[in-house]
Amino acid sequence: MRSTGGRQRGEGGGRARGRGDADRTAPNPGPGGSSRPVRDPEMRLYGLNACLVAFARRPRDLRKVYLSEARIPALREVLAWCVAQRIGYRVVGEEDLRKLAASSHHEGVVFDMRPPAVPGLETLLQSVRGRPSLLLWLDGVGNPHNLGAVLRSSAHFGVDAVLVPPGSGLALSGAACRVAEGGAEAVPLLRLVNADAAMDCLREAGFRFAATLPTGGNDLFRAELPERMVLVFGAEQQGMSRALVEACELRLGIPGSGAVESLNIASAAAVFLGEWRRRRG
Repeated sequence: MRSTGGRQRGEGGGRARGRGDADRTAPNPGPGGSSRPVRDPEMRLYGLNACLVAFARRPRDLRKVYLSEARIPALREVLAWCVAQRIGYRVVGEEDLRKLAASSHHEGVVFDMRPPAVPGLETLLQSVRGRPSLLLWLDGVGNPHNLGAVLRSSAHFGVDAVLVPPGSGLALSGAACRVAEGGAEAVPLLRLVNADAAMDCLREAGFRFAATLPTGGNDLFRAELPERMVLVFGAEQQGMSRALVEACELRLGIPGSGAVESLNIASAAAVFLGEWRRRRG
């Protein structure tokens, strides 16, 4: 689903990869050329909700805390844990927080944490066996804010995983986690190794692929939606490749007034996911 604007730069975008941009999976092939869980040693989180949710789910992955004096009341439980576990924390000023987060949107707190463990594709498919399941496939999407918004909507509507193909530059980052508001802890981001093998594996598990198109797709609200579906979204401006569209069994679009060409990926994903969830009851 294409956006109506250009690709953004700024927070989390257009800078070299660093400790805040650790992938949640590395491209080590598993059976069928999909993915094996690989856990990077550390990443940098910021944003109050993102940090609090990560701590609530995985306190033992916490490595260091930086916070403003104003955030001490909101982080008392975290600081008590740091004292009990002998984990370092520092009260620092605004400029230090901005440098640590490489962003002015740190919301007064920065964590160094191990990233969450991510299952391989085969493990994921075992976990959803015998029940309805929705997965997202992001082809060419690169903006960390869009990824964060997609993860937040995915967590809200019960998506089981977000998949990225080989060669994608998309990775979990501090910027994406902040925008996700805790959604990055609920929905794993799986990096695939072989796209064709992964598609075959997913089809064998009963999934059907649906391309999301700005124009020419079947009306989302009238189309039949399978209980096990992979929604495929293309790059913000270019959309997805013709070959990928043709590889999908379904082609879906969101009807609108025509006053604008389309929704951006974050807004479109929320509409698609909400409609799929509504059908499931």
